[in-house]
Amino acid sequence: MTELYEMIQVSESSLKKLNDLKDSLNLTKLELENQNISELMLSDTFWDDVKKAESLVAKQNENKYKIETYNKLASSISSFRQGLIDLKSNYDEEMHLLYEEEYHNLIKQIDRFEIECLLNDEYDSLDAIIDIHPGAGGTESQDWANMLYGMYVRFAENNKFKIETLDLEQALDAGIKSVSFVIRGKNAFGLLKGERGVHRLVRISPFDANARRHTSFASVDVVPEFNNDESIIINESDLKIDTYRASGAGGQHINKTDSAVRITHLPTGIVVSCQNQRSQIQNKEKCLMTLKAKLYQKALIEQQNKLNDIRGELKSIEWGSQIRSYVFCPYTLVKDNRSNYETSNVEGIMNGNINEMIFAYLKSIKK
Repeated sequence: MTELYEMIQVSESSLKKLNDLKDSLNLTKLELENQNISELMLSDTFWDDVKKAESLVAKQNENKYKIETYNKLASSISSFRQGLIDLKSNYDEEMHLLYEEEYHNLIKQIDRFEIECLLNDEYDSLDAIIDIHPGAGGTESQDWANMLYGMYVRFAENNKFKIETLDLEQALDAGIKSVSFVIRGKNAFGLLKGERGVHRLVRISPFDANARRHTSFASVDVVPEFNNDESIIINESDLKIDTYRASGAGGQHINKTDSAVRITHLPTGIVVSCQNQRSQIQNKEKCLMTLKAKLYQKALIEQQNKLNDIRGELKSIEWGSQIRSYVFCPYTLVKDNRSNYETSNVEGIMNGNINEMIFAYLKSIKK
């Protein structure tokens, strides 16, 4: 049973944490933004530009959610703390148990709200496109890439997110040669953007007859999915478009026509492909959406590299930077090299329970 003194101390620190969040949220600014949006909505021409109008309404709803959630949590914690002080003066064991249950619920709500407040970058609210590629090492790395794919699928399921596979190339022996998929849900890109980089596995290889320990690598790339973002312009003359027969499980049209599409962006060499849609047109649309996301990511990296040159920083954010190690043998450990988060629960991580690790990273980059 959690002691009353401990719960009082935690409630005090929770109020302090909320005050810090209030400063970072700038609630006064959010309220002013909502007031301005409400005034714009009174205009007869507000819905002339539907896309812009919908964006403003979504912004207003998000601001309203943050303001109301903060006020509700602040009120709940204050009432909770006062109740604990009263209970200390007039103790009742049954009430103690009720307060303990409320205590754990409040902690979860505060942690969840803290993460939502951290996800305030421009594209954090968008869905996430994820590409996984095995590194050098043949079957070992191909199997590791497939294991990572399964980890993210289970993460999506655990969080009630939707997942759509765009392109999957199975390896001949085991594992996958590549996979591209979309995870859709609230703040999907914001949550998963930190997964970008090289993931390292150490284990006893199931493919080695001598049961030796092997090290494998796989790269994970994460970009936001844009829906007709006008700020990213793609010229048709810069594209090389190839069509081919889809290789996945198909229906009436898939696998019977050249419906799969591969697009190469000639100026950058970026290649995207999609084969899971029923028609060539639909696959092309998905490819263009993915290409926009990758061009945006490339622009971000170039901008960051310029800033790093100016600041004299040596931090690498390139494709080959190792971000995390998963050790299955001789001991069990998953460690994120950026936040220093670590856990021995390898099985839980591979079953998609990576929220705590994600939260630790998001907190570390906001410090």
